[in-house]
Amino acid sequence: MEKFTLNLRICLCALSCVILMAFSAEVILDEELANLQKKLCEHYDSSREEKEVTRYELNVTNSGFCRYKRYFASGKVEYFSFNLVKFKELAYTGADQVGDLFLHTKGEDVIVQTYNDKKGGDVDSMACYMSIPVKNMAAQDVSDLSARLIKMNAQLSAQK
Repeated sequence: MEKFTLNLRICLCALSCVILMAFSAEVILDEELANLQKKLCEHYDSSREEKEVTRYELNVTNSGFCRYKRYFASGKVEYFSFNLVKFKELAYTGADQVGDLFLHTKGEDVIVQTYNDKKGGDVDSMACYMSIPVKNMAAQDVSDLSARLIKMNAQLSAQK
């Protein structure tokens, strides 16, 4: 009976550890997603589009979606979205002061929607990358962002 009780205690302890580790992984992922959104918003360069774009929304959700929405003065709205599970690689063009981040996906996994466009009407399409204008991005920032995205991609893929 004592051996049974000891084995029961060991099993319960192991089960509690597994449950706690599962919840801690989710908390770490939420922190990483919040950190990613903070970095993207911190380096976003609105000055290059301020005549055309009246406002923008750049969000990384808890479910792992990266969403970028631009509102133009003409009333046109552009919306880009993709799941970080589909993330492939990060590319950067430009200098330290001004550039563009290209978030490439594995295929045509970026949802592109245009609303209220007087020239082309409402358009739904797919793309293989999302471009975000940025400023003050050092090489270290780009490599850190790329490493975080790859890590989050692996974590999100493991959850599914």
